[in-house]
Amino acid sequence: MELLISNVSLLLTMDPSAGGKLGEIRGVSIAFDGGKVAWIGSAGEAPDADRVVDGSGLIGMPGLVDCHTHSLFAGSRADEFRRRLGGVDYTEILEQGGGILSTVAATRSASSSTLASILRERLEERLLQGVTTVEIKSGYGLDVETELRMLRILSEGEWPVEVSRTFLGAHAIPKEWRHDRDGYVKLVLDEMLPAAAKLADQVDVYCDRGAFTVDESEEILTKGIALGLSGRIHAEQIEHTGATEMAARVGALSADHLERLDDRGIQAMADAGMVAVLLPGARLYLRDPNPPVAELVEAGVDIAIATDFNPGSSPVRDLLACATLACVEFRLSIEDALIGVTRNAARVLGRESVGWLGVGSAGDMALFAPPAGEPTEYATLIQYMGGHRARVVVQNGRLVVDNGSLVG
Repeated sequence: MELLISNVSLLLTMDPSAGGKLGEIRGVSIAFDGGKVAWIGSAGEAPDADRVVDGSGLIGMPGLVDCHTHSLFAGSRADEFRRRLGGVDYTEILEQGGGILSTVAATRSASSSTLASILRERLEERLLQGVTTVEIKSGYGLDVETELRMLRILSEGEWPVEVSRTFLGAHAIPKEWRHDRDGYVKLVLDEMLPAAAKLADQVDVYCDRGAFTVDESEEILTKGIALGLSGRIHAEQIEHTGATEMAARVGALSADHLERLDDRGIQAMADAGMVAVLLPGARLYLRDPNPPVAELVEAGVDIAIATDFNPGSSPVRDLLACATLACVEFRLSIEDALIGVTRNAARVLGRESVGWLGVGSAGDMALFAPPAGEPTEYATLIQYMGGHRARVVVQNGRLVVDNGSLVG
């Protein structure tokens, strides 16, 4: 074997057949070969390996998956943050040309090398947190050139984590198209989407007040899905629109935000097998109401949790902190929160081999030490909010973080 993590005190495989809701195994070793998990068993039966790392005292789980981020951008929105603290509404800022549009201006003017350098630093930080897969959206270009440039950066770069690419040309109506929104929608449909389909994995639409209508969103999602992209939607965040029901009807994988989701939307998601992506960082910063999490769980809708990392509505870079917020604010269970940043988050991205650990799964794993003085129990990773850094991270079967530092 290429790599063996030996004597892991507690392993959460996220495979219920291994035991408990989280697939818990104690005192176990796990071997990697060819980029995948090749063996799991007791330490006394472990195969020989080129490299052995001691997992004693650590909590292991699949590499974390952040399934909704806007990580590729330039510029600052600190002044907007001050304005919002002073009581100015987020949508008002957007309608005045700020918010997303101010980030669009900065991103358009930044060079590709500058954007790539900024992104690399952000993703290295995520790897140190145990995050091995990150979804990243375009959407800060809003013209053909910059949207495709963003997707090429994501496609062609060699990144420290696995990157899932989402086309979000339908993020906002740019300033130059404010008097011809039909023309911009046509540009997305006829020029951006066909080109983006060769570079992206998914298509997303921001459907809300001040953004895109349900009819516009349906047209864009339908075409993107027809081009082979998986469908996503920002839905029911600022106000209820019915976008979730539409997205369920056209076959989208997820609906994200959902602060103003109603009973019909919940049922539509359950019937379609969609995943609800909770974004507690955005809810906190925008002071929105809580999404109907208990009702979603009762209806059998799978829950994922993501950071929604962006410079405006969710400048949050810590996925486990978002899991804690989902438990404290939304009353989600600890177990569902951990599934929400692993197995269910991977499902949102259509990554079947990611988010769980078993023979044949992706070779992505993160190991955390419990907070000082605490037992080796997974609940402590949620109980203590923020500051968790992975002691060991394996990605694609390679040791990339050892003793809390990047390898190489």
